[in-house]
This record gives sequence, structure tokens and C-alpha cells, in this order.
Amino acid sequence: MELGLGIDTGGTYTDAVLLDLETNELISKAKALTTRDDLAVGIRNSLALFDKALLKKVSMVSLSSTLATNSVVEGKGCRVGVISVGRDFDRSITADESITITGGHDLNGIELAPLDLETAKQFLLSLPNKVDSLAITSYLSVRNPEHELALKKLANELLDLPVVCGHELSSSLGFNERTLTSIMNARLIPIIKELINSMKSVMKEYEINAPLMIVKGDGSLMNDEVAIERPVETIMSGPAASMIGAKTLTGLNDAIVMDMGGTTTDIGILRNGQPRLEKEGAMIGGKRTRVTAAEIYTSGIGGDSRIVVKGGKFSLTSLRVMPLCIAATKWPQLLPRLEEISQRCFFFNLESINVNNIVQDIEFFIKIKDIKDAPISENDRKFLEIIAREPYSLSEAGASLDLHPFAFNVSKMEELGMVQRIGLTPTDILHAEGSYIEYERKASEYGVKHQALKMNREYEDFLAFAKEKVIEKLGEELLKKLFLENIGTFEMDKVAQDLVRRAISGPLADDFNCAISLNLPVIGIGAPVAAYYPQMAEKLKARLLLPEHSEVGNAIGAVTGSVIEQVEVLIKPVSGSRLIDDPNCTVFAVFGKYEYETWSQAVEEGTARGCEYVRNKALKSGANNVDINIVQDNREYSVGLEYSDSKILMETVLTITAIGKPNQFSVEEA
Repeated sequence: MELGLGIDTGGTYTDAVLLDLETNELISKAKALTTRDDLAVGIRNSLALFDKALLKKVSMVSLSSTLATNSVVEGKGCRVGVISVGRDFDRSITADESITITGGHDLNGIELAPLDLETAKQFLLSLPNKVDSLAITSYLSVRNPEHELALKKLANELLDLPVVCGHELSSSLGFNERTLTSIMNARLIPIIKELINSMKSVMKEYEINAPLMIVKGDGSLMNDEVAIERPVETIMSGPAASMIGAKTLTGLNDAIVMDMGGTTTDIGILRNGQPRLEKEGAMIGGKRTRVTAAEIYTSGIGGDSRIVVKGGKFSLTSLRVMPLCIAATKWPQLLPRLEEISQRCFFFNLESINVNNIVQDIEFFIKIKDIKDAPISENDRKFLEIIAREPYSLSEAGASLDLHPFAFNVSKMEELGMVQRIGLTPTDILHAEGSYIEYERKASEYGVKHQALKMNREYEDFLAFAKEKVIEKLGEELLKKLFLENIGTFEMDKVAQDLVRRAISGPLADDFNCAISLNLPVIGIGAPVAAYYPQMAEKLKARLLLPEHSEVGNAIGAVTGSVIEQVEVLIKPVSGSRLIDDPNCTVFAVFGKYEYETWSQAVEEGTARGCEYVRNKALKSGANNVDINIVQDNREYSVGLEYSDSKILMETVLTITAIGKPNQFSVEEA
């Protein structure tokens, strides 16, 4: 029996399964809280529930995680510098330091302007202690990457920082999207590196001598070394694993998969047993990336989403906070403080302040980690010192340090991942109503009581109202995914918004109502789904499946994937030679630009280079016994019958895919 260990490190829980790799039979499962300050602790706690003798027999370890997706949704990560070449990038894409220099290429891979290496050099020399990684993007580098490669070489000579180039991550056109992807990748490097190092340290403790694989956003696998180089490819890792896990658990080939975690709810559709890949890139936080991934819609609503009451209005935000019930279990001294807060209510609200910038009375902060040379004030450093020991609210910290509570920039420290906010969440709502109790229920009750006072509602009424808002939000997000899948957009005008509201909220005392029914079944993955999904499915007249072991569906999916690497090779006839039977051609690919005297030679050489490229990538990613699949698409233009119905070759696209199962070995075989 070949044993595989699948682990999913989510925003709230770390799930683990032991699976028979030959039969996909679940041998054992475990769940522990994810420890954001030290990921190794949560991983270690989950593995501690397994038979150590079985762990020593594991021949492959595979890890999926929502950490990359969550970090993007929450706007967290390291400091990034950006060099853009030939064109400025969309400034809605944030970078800590950036510069635009001359250079770049046209669609034919011809240099538009010389690369300004001297300006780039001066910028690079200014970066030490300002950024933690560097992203380089050049205009149309997918047609000729020479400027990005030259800058990467220079950066590696001058700096000791991770450097990523846009063409290494995507072969698609779209300068802004490719820049966004590069910045994401650079920002995520330390987050994924920390996760992998934590996993490897725990494997060593449990004497697990096996390859470590990481799930990519398309559901395939790569080894740990490649994951550190291309962490952006782990965006949608957890959701993609849940899609595979849902198929394994139910056997359904066509279904909607909804995975509700602590930070996000991820929605994808299985068709013919596989998640459909979105080559245009994953959609995160309303922005399109160039990361090939499963077509998954990610919404910032989860069990640990922050509940805010402002001016008597209820809001669910995308920020993940530690639930009050979990915090009070870890720090019992919070209970009397929460009880005191629950008995008072300040009705003064600053209506002009954005919800994300409000700090509520029942919210506390705990330090997660230090960042050397972090751009924070002296007051913030004092704040970090006192919350290193136990959680404090802003008013408590201000009183202790003799400072105004607004003297601390907690939003910046949250963005940098230095602090964790504690507050009321949907998980607390379930604890307070008694439908799900695993942690300190009293803390949740106190938080609900305080927020109910702020909304001038009775306790039970607030609970029902809050739970209904979560259910309605889930239903709305599911419909957005279906609109995007079937119509191509989820943007709604006022009429569409009202129709959706009527369908989800139920009958209204108006002249008409609206009902929507789903043609595909819904598979629920995640721990809290039983509390919300049945009511949501009823509203949308959908068949719902909550399979056994659904709470560890991601971990099951993580250990059942393959290594898949793909490259597209574009072959275009040189201008003016299209009418020739075997025209001169240019080959454009991530591995370079090449000129050939004939189309047949370009196809032959492009195929050979592409096969070598994907085979090496697959082997580097940890594949064994690689198979190559080649699809050739000759795109032609017909000139009509008056010209003997001849066709002119416009371009040829070679899609070359390498597939292989991960290497496996155990300590007994080593």
C-alpha cells in the first residue's frame, strides 16, 4: 500500500489526510487550527493525531493552501519594487517602489527603444532596506524577453533579492495583467517560503522522508523548489484542490463546488469530471491575473469574515479576523473584558469613515511577527510590544501607553501581516446560537450582545438577522459565479440587483416576486457548510450534496493530482511571405524568439524546443515518467472561390503539455 499525506493549510484550519494512493481510500483524517504566527505549530498539531508508524511509511506529501489567495484578498505580503519597461503600468496595482524606463518591443519582437540600463542600475542601488523582492515587466516581453532577462541579470549582480520577470509567469498578452501577476508573485515569495519551511521542519520531526509537492491553481502539482520561485501559481491552490476532492468524494462529473473556509468562499464548476481552466487568468478581488488556474470565483466571505456594525447598519467585510470564541479559548483573560464591553454601547458613529478603517469596541489585536525596517511609527512599535504578550483593544493600549487610541496605524500593520485582529465573525454567530460549539461560547455571546445593542435589536433577533445575511451573501456570490460562467460578466444594473435580491430573500409584499432554480447540483466543501448551505440551496431550488469527509475535501484533493506543465509556441509568417507555400516564419515563446526560413522548419524546431522546455519544467517540478501531448492549431484565412478557394496561413499555435505523476519514495526504500 502506497500512502500519501495530503495537507491543506487554510486561513483558519490545517486539515490532513492519509490516503491509499492506489485506491483513494481514506485511511485517517485530522484537523487543527492554523497558527498564522508559526505555521509549523498547526501542521504539527494535525499530524500529531495520526499513527506515527503510518507517517513513516508515507511515500508522497502534497500540500494545498489558501494562504496565497487570502494574502491577495487581504492585501498582505512583502514589500515589492517594480521596474516597468516601455510603458507605465496601471497605478491601481500597488508597489512600494517603482520606476518606468525606456525599452520594450513590438508584436514582432522588434526592439522599440534601447533599454535604459543606467537608470535601472541607479534605481536598483536605491532599493536595499526598502523592498523585499523585485518584479520586472517589459512591454510585449512575451514576444521577446531580452530586456527582462538583461534587467534580471543586472538585479542579481547588484542585489540579494528574489527577482521575477513577467514573461516567466505568463505567455499571454496584456501588460497590466502581467505586471499585476509579477507583483503578486514577488509579494507572495516570503509567505510561501515560510509555509514550505514549516512543512519540511515538521516532516523531519515525524521522520517523513518523501517528496513535498504543492498544489497549483489549476489542480496540478509542483515540487517545493519550484513553488518558491513561482508562488503566484499557488493562487487558487486550495480551491482547485477542493474541486478535485469534491469529484473524488462524490463521483459527480458535473456539479457546482462551493468551498467555504475561514477567509473566502471559492466557487467552481466541474464539467466532465475536471475543473475548467481559465487561460485568461484567475480573477482575484475583481482583478484579472495571468495565472492559468481553475475557473474559480473567490468571494471574501468565510467563517472568519469580519462583522461590522456602523451607524446601525450591518456589514460583512472581506477581512479575516480571529473569532472571539477562539481568542477567548487561547486567552481566557478576554472574557471579563468582553463581558464589560457587552453591557455598554456607544451610539456615536463616524459615518464618514470607511468600514475598513473602523475599529470596534469588541475588537482586539495580537502581534504575529516582526518585520525588519517595517515602515511604521514609534507609537506602532510601542503598540507591538504590549500586544506581544496578550491581546489589547486600541482603547486599552492607548490607556496603557498614555496615547490616544487613534495614534496607532493598525491598518498598515495588518497589511504587513504584523498583527492579527480579533472580532465578531460568522463562526461566533454559530457559537452564540449553539449550532456549532467548539470554543468559548461566552465570548461569542458577549460580542453578539454588544452588536445587537448597536443595532437596537434583541439578542435572538440579531442572531437570526446575521445568519440570514451570511446565507444571502453566499447565495448572491453563487449567482455571480453562474452569471460570469454563462453570460461573461457578473455586473448587474438596478433591475438585475433587485431580481437577485427577491430570488434570495424570498417573497415580498409587492406586485411580483422572482425565483431562480439551478440545473447543476451543489457540492459543499468545508467545515461550516452544514450551517448555511441547506437554507441557501432551498432559496435557489438546488440539489445539495454534503459528502462524508467534506470538511477535509481540500486535503483529499491535494494528494490525488498530477504534475502538468504547458507552453504555447506561436509561429507567424514574416510579413509579405504569407502567399508562399512554405513561408519564412518567426517563433515566439517564453524560451525566446527565433527566425526560420520555412514554416515547416519553424514547426519542427518549435515543437522540439517546446517539448524540451516542458519536459524539463515537469522534471524540475517533481514529475516521473513524463508524457508529452502536442496540439497544433493552424489558423488560416480563406480568400474565396474566385481564388480557387485557397487559404492563407495566418499563424500556427503549438500547445505542448507534459504530464507525469509525482516521484514517490519512502524512508524504507531510500
